[in-house]
Amino acid sequence: MRLEFQIGIALALDLLVGDPRWMPHPVKLIGRTAASLEAPTRRVFRNARLAGIVTALVVISLTGIASWGVIHHSGLCGAKLKDAASVLLLYFAFAGRDLASHALDVHKALKGKDLTKARLLLSRMVGRDTASLDEREVVRGAVESVAENTVDGVTAPLFFAFLVGPVGALTYKAISTLDSTFGYKNERYLHFGWASARIDDLAAWIPARLTLPFISLAAAFTGLHPWLALRYGIRDGGKHASPNSGISEAASAGALGVQLGGPLFRQGVPSEASLLGECLERLQVFHITAAVRLMLMTALLFSLFLGGLRLLVVH
Repeated sequence: MRLEFQIGIALALDLLVGDPRWMPHPVKLIGRTAASLEAPTRRVFRNARLAGIVTALVVISLTGIASWGVIHHSGLCGAKLKDAASVLLLYFAFAGRDLASHALDVHKALKGKDLTKARLLLSRMVGRDTASLDEREVVRGAVESVAENTVDGVTAPLFFAFLVGPVGALTYKAISTLDSTFGYKNERYLHFGWASARIDDLAAWIPARLTLPFISLAAAFTGLHPWLALRYGIRDGGKHASPNSGISEAASAGALGVQLGGPLFRQGVPSEASLLGECLERLQVFHITAAVRLMLMTALLFSLFLGGLRLLVVH
């Protein structure tokens, strides 16, 4: 089976099924492996930055080798099993449905006037404190999470899937998971997480910039503001703490006609996120569903473009 069709099936499975909680997920295993390596590498390498580099390289290498091994050994049992293994690995690399589901759960709680539940559900999506957020701040958190994770959870895995195949897609997920695990600028991870954060920035650099025009195009298909998405993605994308997530978040802000960013708290410590976009209208509950539609349409258009391009280039 051609890779384009494997990716299409895997993406459809992700959007239809998501990640069932009962199913063992390789990304969770990658995260646990990374966490388990922290203590021993710190003991062996007294330099925290060197320990972090070794941890990152080991996790990325193990993921790539394991992914290749699964496909190779499946192929020894027949082409159909190899195709099935490839589709399964690709399916594990995509996170569009889970991202949408988490955001829509927050939306449902807000529509039901259950702010306490909405705060709790949002806490599973973001790293900020949520216990005292008002409705508008909860909406902002959900929209920002969907917008900034459009690259890490959807378009970057798609990019590496079309470029390298299942091994590339899952290896990218290992890079992204390392950043989520160690990429914090706090006392514990400022040096140890340096490599994880830098590798993630480098890996997602091209996909993030390719995503911008597709968010704009998706905005046109979903009745939003395509030109504002392009304008603010270019103008404000570099203001974000992440050189890649900032592009999709700023573009999404423009598409929705809202302003994202501003004050927040993490573990009781105040922080100020750069303002992205312009406040053409105040954030409201419906903006969560609009952000989800924008993300899903971006994923569809991005995959159709890359799939069509690959069909033309690879014979």
